[in-house]
This record gives sequence, C-alpha cells and structure tokens, in this order.
Amino acid sequence: MHHIWRESPWEEVWQAFELLVQQGKVLYVGSSNFAGWHIAKANEAARRRNFLGLVSEQSIYHLDNRAVERDLLPACEDYGLGVIPWSPLGGGKLAGVLSGVEADSRRSGLKLTDADRAKLEKWEALCQRLGEKPADVAIAWLLHQKAVTAPIIGPRTLAQLDGSLRALEIKLSAETLASIDEIFPGNKPSPEGYACERFEAVNEWKLAVKWRGMAAGVFDLSLPARRYSSL
Repeated sequence: MHHIWRESPWEEVWQAFELLVQQGKVLYVGSSNFAGWHIAKANEAARRRNFLGLVSEQSIYHLDNRAVERDLLPACEDYGLGVIPWSPLGGGKLAGVLSGVEADSRRSGLKLTDADRAKLEKWEALCQRLGEKPADVAIAWLLHQKAVTAPIIGPRTLAQLDGSLRALEIKLSAETLASIDEIFPGNKPSPEGYACERFEAVNEWKLAVKWRGMAAGVFDLSLPARRYSSL
C-alpha cells in the first residue's frame, strides 16, 4: 500500500487483501508512508480477522530527516515490521555534494541553504576522518539502526553500487555515532520526545525542594510551585 487509504475502513481493505492472498496474487502486505498510529490501527484490525497484517513499512528516513523516530519506528518494532527506508542519501545531499564526491549525480544541482552547508561541512569532514565516502557512511548509519531491515538504494553506475555494498562492511563506533548525532540530532520516541523537558523540569524542582526542606527542616513549596505551576 503506497499510501494510507482513507476512503474505506480497514475491515474492507483487509477483506480485499485476504482474497488476493488466497488467489496467490499477493504473498505479504507492506505499507509505505504510514504514520505510527496507522500501523497500529491496521494491524489490530488484521488481528481481529486472524490475518497477518502489515509486515513492512517503506518510509523516508535518512540522517537529515529523522522524524520517523518519534512514532513510526517504535510502532514498527512493536508490531514486528521491517523498515525499508527510501531516499537514504536525502536526494543526494548526504553523498558528498560539497566535496564533489558525487559530482556526477543527477542531484548535483541540489540547492542548499546556509544551514545545510554548515551541517554538511561537518558531515563530510567526519567522513573524511573515517576514510570513507559520505554516501557509504550514510547508508552504513541506517544499517546501524535497530528497526531498519535494508535501505532502498538507487545506484546509476557500477561504482555507486560498489559503494553501497561497501556500506555493509563499515562499522561505526559508539563515539562516531554520537558525533553523527551532534551534526544531525535525532528524535526521542513519543511522548518523551516532546514531554521530556517538562518532566526534567519537574524532577529538578522536586529535587531542589527536597534538599531545601532537608536543610531548613521545613518544606516550603510555595515559591517553586508558583514557578512551575504551568508544568
């Protein structure tokens, strides 16, 4: 399913796919460009019909677009779906456009903002220190992500294909992965991803109140309570 079908309930969708499976026209059903809650709703409906449901999700996922880490990847992990990222090089952005490593790419005319250039300068410098091509490291990074089965690659030349295969041999250390995260920050799963700052502020307040109370022999919550009343 290349996109979510909003016109029919999942019961009707799965009835159609069940028939296709019975006829031998379909072996497994996968999705593309779904949200995490789409995965959950689809597979719970399939469970009620004793049908296998979705087995894979094809979604955009690369270093410069990590939005799927909030909800989609956790949902796929929980339901056992294999994730097959498309555009693993960000349309060529992560392939070494500044250094001209992929100057022959069909994306060589890619327009970059100043923010893009700042990140890519750090990215390509990191890859140079590793002694690897940026495109190979970008694909290797995806292969280091637990939920990813295999990225979808689109080589135009034998050299590009060989480079993609090189990614299978690249092992990224914890230190390198942390350096990559500094350049391209990821997303925490929901709700921690959007609520963690509030939780941390509340915990900080509770700790401060505890130690203040222990030192003074009393627990005066009025000041911090007003300060954090919106949490």
